[in-house]
Amino acid sequence: QVQLVESGGGLVQPGGSLRLSCAASGSILSIYYMGWYRQAPGKQRELVAAIVAGGSTDYADSVKGRFTISTNNARSTVYLQMNSLKPEDTAVYYCNVHTTRDYWGQGTQVTVSS
Repeated sequence: QVQLVESGGGLVQPGGSLRLSCAASGSILSIYYMGWYRQAPGKQRELVAAIVAGGSTDYADSVKGRFTISTNNARSTVYLQMNSLKPEDTAVYYCNVHTTRDYWGQGTQVTVSS
């Protein structure tokens, strides 16, 4: 079992920055994939960024060059640094990790508005 606790969401002006954190506990040695997804009102949940055990990363085209995913050395926490935020980045952001099954965080709201 893995438990996930997210933090770092909030309200920010366009062009601003936020950093999301997702702390994992439990069977963290089994985690081989950590990712961030988001879901805006009326839209499907979509992948934002992901990182696998070897360190390779993947980003949605809409966030490339603005967002960076990373982990701590223990790979127990995954971060999403979000820069140059746009109103269209407004969504609930969810942390997701894979072991032999999927685990999801509770979600954290990010609102980009002036």
